Amino acid sequence: MRAAAAADLRTKRPRRPTETDRKQALPSVGTVRPGATADSSVPDPPTLGVEEEFHVVDLETRRVCARGADVLAGLPPGSFTTELQRSVVETNTQPVVGLQALRDEMWHQRGQLSSAAERLELGIVGAGSAPLHEPGELGITPNLRYSHMLAEYERLARDQVICGAQVHVGIADREIAVAVAQRIAPDLPVLLAASASSPFWRGEDTGYASYRTMIWSRWPTSGPFPEVGGAREYAALVRDLIMTRVITDAGMIYYDVRPSAHVPTLELRLCDACPRVDDVVLIAALFRALVMRAIAELAEQKPARPVARQLIRAGTWRAARSGLEGDLIDPRTQQPVSAPVALRVLADELRPELERSGDRDDVAFLVQDLLAARTSAAQQRDAFRQAERVEDVVDLLIEQTRGKPPPAGPAAPPAPGLLVTYPAIEGDEAVSRAGTAYELSSGVLDELDRLGPTVLSRREEARNRHQLEHDVTFAIAGETRPFPIDLVPRVVGLDDWHWLARGAEQRAVALELLLRDVYGRRNAVRAGVLPNYLIDMSPASRPGGALVPDGVVRASVVGIDVVRDREGKWRVLEDNLRVPSGLAYALHARRLLAAVMPELPSGDVPEPVESTIEMLLRALRANAPPNGVNRGDDVSVALLSQGLGDPAWWEHRTLAEQMGVPLVHGSDLHITSSGVFLHRNGERVRVDVLYRRLDEELLDHLPAADRQPLGRRLRGAARDGLVTLANALGNGLGDDKAIYAFVGPCIRHYLGEEPLLADVPTYLCADPTQLSMVLDRMRDLVVKPVDGYGGSGVLIGPAASRIEIETARRELLAAPSRWIAQEVVALSTHPTLVAGRLEPRHVDLRVFVTLRPGDDDPARPVATALPAPLTRMAPAGSLIVNSSRGGGAKDTWITS
Repeated sequence: MRAAAAADLRTKRPRRPTETDRKQALPSVGTVRPGATADSSVPDPPTLGVEEEFHVVDLETRRVCARGADVLAGLPPGSFTTELQRSVVETNTQPVVGLQALRDEMWHQRGQLSSAAERLELGIVGAGSAPLHEPGELGITPNLRYSHMLAEYERLARDQVICGAQVHVGIADREIAVAVAQRIAPDLPVLLAASASSPFWRGEDTGYASYRTMIWSRWPTSGPFPEVGGAREYAALVRDLIMTRVITDAGMIYYDVRPSAHVPTLELRLCDACPRVDDVVLIAALFRALVMRAIAELAEQKPARPVARQLIRAGTWRAARSGLEGDLIDPRTQQPVSAPVALRVLADELRPELERSGDRDDVAFLVQDLLAARTSAAQQRDAFRQAERVEDVVDLLIEQTRGKPPPAGPAAPPAPGLLVTYPAIEGDEAVSRAGTAYELSSGVLDELDRLGPTVLSRREEARNRHQLEHDVTFAIAGETRPFPIDLVPRVVGLDDWHWLARGAEQRAVALELLLRDVYGRRNAVRAGVLPNYLIDMSPASRPGGALVPDGVVRASVVGIDVVRDREGKWRVLEDNLRVPSGLAYALHARRLLAAVMPELPSGDVPEPVESTIEMLLRALRANAPPNGVNRGDDVSVALLSQGLGDPAWWEHRTLAEQMGVPLVHGSDLHITSSGVFLHRNGERVRVDVLYRRLDEELLDHLPAADRQPLGRRLRGAARDGLVTLANALGNGLGDDKAIYAFVGPCIRHYLGEEPLLADVPTYLCADPTQLSMVLDRMRDLVVKPVDGYGGSGVLIGPAASRIEIETARRELLAAPSRWIAQEVVALSTHPTLVAGRLEPRHVDLRVFVTLRPGDDDPARPVATALPAPLTRMAPAGSLIVNSSRGGGAKDTWITS
């Protein structure tokens, strides 16, 4: 222990440590000493990480300003990001073990952030609230999620001009995380008191040390962690809260402590942002020690200390009211106790854990330092009393947050262009490893650079308004949300598109012939092309598939999902022959871009997307039932939907409107021995083709117009050739991931051609030899259920936890035939606009193909790739692009 710090600990009234003391004391902060205890079985301390939020203020007025996007434009992505308010930026450290490593990274990030801000004559404030601001002047970050929050919560969202410091402690086991969260809840108010830094609100002293806590507590899911029976019960609680639609997703669980919604950690969310790095380091060390103690108590099966949630909430209020300058509530006795005493008692109680983590001496020094300096709230009030100017308080916060000044040198360069901070990633479709735009995308990126971050942020807001006004939505977990569409179009070369279109058409024809064969004579099985057991064991095989009359096209609309690997080669990722969705979103993306980004160069886009709807309707009419009475333009088409409960309800409604066909539910249909009819407005209209946009499992649960089950009679009408179901029942067999492995050989068998598009190497777990290899390589592979879609049930080995790997291993061994594995394909990335700057997101491309009977040979269907492919975009940090997993879309330009 440093001499100065040790001397401080021996005195009754410690002197205030000087900056020299800190510099001498902290270079060895957090040195990890795994062998610090006699018991060698004690595990190493868990990792630590910190998220810090900062206010952006104008250096001239000292007022908070909505220029977070401008600051972020001068910073590399990854460690810096946006928050709900446009006036707030966030930093994220990497997971570390030692306190010194944590402290160094926080200083480094603050230095980068402050330098970027100062180039724009702005300052950065790390505090629960910035003293001078007007919430209504700032606005929300242009993000679909945040726009939805603003629309739902109104003033509550606008008032959220507050910043916190969140501490993450690594816990991979969700069950343990939930148990720890409940056990440590009574001790957390003292950490809030240590962080208190928000006494001022809109230029006035609120009387609270942490007024941020008062603002924060108004959210419906804030407060102490709930009493639940375990991880499963907690997950059910979160799902139930989402289903109430009071919150939209798990990220809106704002309890004082929670298992993180996106990383395997336990997250402390209670504390104010702090201007001093050392105060955050102290809070992080104490929080980790609390977690370590709780884990040890759980292992020893020690009972938790029972404290009512109302008393914990009262303790939180007390800490927010006076910080460390008054009393707190002792969590053991529920009696008032001096705040400095409470902090020292907590550090002393955690001494065994602090010794195990190597943090004991450092925490002792940091506690002494904080009590001598007093909380930021107290320092701010001192600064105000000296001159009675809130501006002086802001200056103090800027100086403390800035920390180490930047080194002297030449004048700062001008703000960089958008591509300067864009990471050079191998496999990006628009930007080279050298950081320059490829020729196809250069016109778009040059125009985005000319517009700049501030204008682009406003365009994102206009995009969000456009989406809300046009009600462009998609439902996830029962919550209907604006569908995210990016404003940076993906540009695909004309030669590439022609190759893709031909390959998708070839594949769609082969899949159609495959479906006819497997539900018929199974010639491919007899020829040794396809194993018979795959068909018989497929969970997607349906008896209704055998009822489709000869010559009827089973897959009127096919979706072929292709990806570009790092070598630039196109590969088919999945086939969709049940109810492929996304066409309406592709068409809307073009209209949205024209409305919001008119400056973007139209380039040379020879494929008219406007003709897509007409092509779709023409293909559906061409698939008239063999025993129907109508032909050509007289064929009546209706779109069959589950209704409002369907995630893609907006698309169903939009496609029906644009095609000019009825949008029907089961209760609209009358099924007789002569056909299927729709009764509306006093008229009886025959339906020749039902464009089916719901899962076939729902048909048996939907009533027809006479309230009798729809499914059996609809299948009978299709069998008798009185109506065509587009797409046919039983088509899920063509989506089967195990069948996917044989589509290439089927192309050769049915068409006598070589496949134009490559597959992803696929392994069948039903084969014992391949299963053994998969079990050995699960960390390297993607494991999928053979009948899954929408990204459900997929395990991405390189990103999976040990528990997820072991769970998947058990599922494979229990039912090998239900699973396949594939090599990981490094999906290409594409620039995506996020709060006025560009970030890479993984993308795929869904090519829509229509099939109709051949003119010369009805047994050989004719395929047409529609000129409106849908670029699907994964969320940040994900490889899964499906809308049901939070993915979005981009407009796709096909140009020479």
